[in-house]
Amino acid sequence: MDFIERLVERVNHIPLPSIECKTGYLGEEESFVVYPLPGSRVVMEYMDGTTDQQLNFEFAMKSKLQSQIHQTLWLVQSELEKLKELESNDGSFEFDELVITNKPFINQKDDQGWFVFLLDVQATITVFKESE
Repeated sequence: MDFIERLVERVNHIPLPSIECKTGYLGEEESFVVYPLPGSRVVMEYMDGTTDQQLNFEFAMKSKLQSQIHQTLWLVQSELEKLKELESNDGSFEFDELVITNKPFINQKDDQGWFVFLLDVQATITVFKESE
């Protein structure tokens, strides 16, 4: 299923200030990432193997500039709240909705001056059973 790749692709179409979103976890330097969170679940399973799922994801951004993180995550949050359509490239899912579950918030500031802010979302999608 290519949902997270399509979500990252969509976020990277937003005109962001000089940073690209990637899947994975924060690096040692400035970074902007998205990764799955615990609590995702199958809401409904159909006889053909198709499932309706709620998937939890977290966007995290690390920078020494709070203003850049703030600007980036609030812009992403604003655009994702308006998201009505997201298409699978391989036909593996159908998008229903994306809900912001936590607006951008500070998570960490370390002794070296790095700030980490987070943005949590929950997507509702239909996942089609893979052909065997």
